[in-house]
Amino acid sequence: MAKKLNSLEDLGGFVYSTNDDFDLNNEPETEETLSPEEQRLEAHLDKKNRGGKVVTIIKGFVGNSDDLKTLSKDLKTLCGVGGSVKDGEIIIQGNFRDKIMNYMKNKGYQVKRVGG
Repeated sequence: MAKKLNSLEDLGGFVYSTNDDFDLNNEPETEETLSPEEQRLEAHLDKKNRGGKVVTIIKGFVGNSDDLKTLSKDLKTLCGVGGSVKDGEIIIQGNFRDKIMNYMKNKGYQVKRVGG
């Protein structure tokens, strides 16, 4: 017997699809997080489109979003500043590239300094 749907929320927000291969019960795939030794990260400094403020950006993380958010929280706590996670990148407010690189190397990550 088919499951009765009570609202659009039960459909996951989908109302109609023209895709022949569309599967309503399709679960999003979770990417497996690589170990710190297998990660190849890049540490950037950036101040473009930020009103002249400098931020440290960590790029290249391979893994699921929960692990990325956990790493971001650890880095923000280490530096005592704010930040965010956008498009698979960790953005930390301020110039903390060297401090973050030392911390991540001690944790086993491979981090490369990129840019000035």
